Amino acid sequence: MLKFYYSLAPNPMKVALFLEESGLPYEAIPVDTRKGEQHAAAFGALNPNNKVPVIVDGSTTVFDSSAILLYLAEKTGQFLPAQQDRGPMLSWLMFTASGIGPFTGQCVHFKHYAPEPVPYALNRYDFEAWRHWKIINAHMADRPWMISDRYTLLDMAVWGWTRALAFALGADAWDQLPHVKRLFDTVNERPAALRAAALKDRHAFKTEMDDDARRAMFPQNARLKA
Repeated sequence: MLKFYYSLAPNPMKVALFLEESGLPYEAIPVDTRKGEQHAAAFGALNPNNKVPVIVDGSTTVFDSSAILLYLAEKTGQFLPAQQDRGPMLSWLMFTASGIGPFTGQCVHFKHYAPEPVPYALNRYDFEAWRHWKIINAHMADRPWMISDRYTLLDMAVWGWTRALAFALGADAWDQLPHVKRLFDTVNERPAALRAAALKDRHAFKTEMDDDARRAMFPQNARLKA
């Protein structure tokens, strides 16, 4: 059975959604990043970047959420676009991986977790997160899904990060990004999305952002004290 190493962060949740949509049997293995479990040697052997998600499918190990989505889509033949839309799908998937994810994630970090205010960094990441989300919003203005007029792995990739959007950009983000909100709501209504969200009930992840959690999740901070 396929093994899925996960937390409840945006990137693992994309993969959880695909697994639930596809009906692939899998074993969900929690990796509690606030406890530092991603730094364990056994997990580092699966992903040398020490991040979730990771899947182990027999003798094949795949890390990075975009790589996993592509791997699973090609394995199952599900949630791929029409062949003529493969190029746009790859373009938007990389846009999500290299833009939406990093800028939204860094926006969250500097707003909520930085040890001290850094106005320049906060302004940069907030601006870039908004800029990228507005591009998605404009793209979605005249279509039901990201591409192909069909639900694909790309919608799952975007959905993963929409789950963090209000935390990153503020509650009024939905008012300014109505087409993104429509995509978010539409995916959330799918039974597979409800099952993916229910992963939170399978394991009691640490919720406190205490000193131990900060050391596990933000090891770069140790250099500030050196």
